Amino acid sequence: MGNEIHSRSRSKVLVVDDLYANRVAMRQVLKGIDIEIIEAESGNDALMACLDHEFALILLDVQMPGMDGVEVAELLNGDEHTREAAIIFVTADSTDDMDRLKGYDVGAIDYITKPVNPDLLSAKVRNFLELHESRQALKRTMAQLKQAMDELDRVNRQLREEIEERKRAEARAHDLATHDSLTGLPNRLLFLDRLAATQRRAERTHSRFVLGYMDLDGFKPVNDAYGHRAGDVVLKTIAQRLGDALRDSDTFARFGGDEFAIIMDDVADIDGCIARCHVMRDQLSAPIKVPAQGGERNVTVGVSIGLAVWKDHGQTTEQLMHHADCALYAVKHNGKADVRVFDPATDERCAAH
Repeated sequence: MGNEIHSRSRSKVLVVDDLYANRVAMRQVLKGIDIEIIEAESGNDALMACLDHEFALILLDVQMPGMDGVEVAELLNGDEHTREAAIIFVTADSTDDMDRLKGYDVGAIDYITKPVNPDLLSAKVRNFLELHESRQALKRTMAQLKQAMDELDRVNRQLREEIEERKRAEARAHDLATHDSLTGLPNRLLFLDRLAATQRRAERTHSRFVLGYMDLDGFKPVNDAYGHRAGDVVLKTIAQRLGDALRDSDTFARFGGDEFAIIMDDVADIDGCIARCHVMRDQLSAPIKVPAQGGERNVTVGVSIGLAVWKDHGQTTEQLMHHADCALYAVKHNGKADVRVFDPATDERCAAH
């Protein structure tokens, strides 16, 4: 705090009077006050001084040849850089009330008459300097407060940005943890979570749902013949076609490799669901363009689907998954490219392997 006071410059007071003797007299009165006094002998000199300095107070003679004090005050009051300077008019006793009112209109804050009373002048200058210092202190406080508020806004913006980035990072991490990176489909982890939620909903509503396991037929030969880029195109195309073939309420996921799983929720007509799966099998088996040496090639992969119905084929999701897998196993060992619903005989053959 001491350094701040020490480094702060003294307040400046401008004394404007065309008579040197009057300026000397006012300088003598004010020499006991800790201020910097600057003098001007004309209105033009006063305006020039105001361009170079910021004054806490201006003692301005009203009656001057050329530009008088009122004209100077009008010009100072009309400029945003100088209008805050306090002006005390120094005038003769003959100044009437109308002249005083005009002086107040152009920015004067007080009058003092000639001959100047030293005690009165000293008291007025001290009072107005105190007011000036209080106003400057308030400005500094407001500037510091604004700076603090700006800094707080900056910190809050930075904090909000960090929170948003953290949310995005968490969302990306969650998406990577729950979705297949190639196709964007839910992975096994998310699929099992949705299967459990579907089972709870079916328990509440006494409804049925169908779990399907799906496997691509002839996918490996495509990979072997045309490379992994072609295999990736096949998998992404199958994922897109699944989205087009299934309802919004259904869930489908990639378990890895060429294995997929499907939940068909709230199925009232099992035969209709099976028929829909046959249509879906045909849609998924349509030719797919893949990159190949020398251009593109059309390839075809078949689709095998095994189905299990809640609760006809399992009292738990684990049983249901096992029986859907068994149905798929039966399809793969009986010609492939078909849709099959679990039955006990299939389950026995599956368990034997």
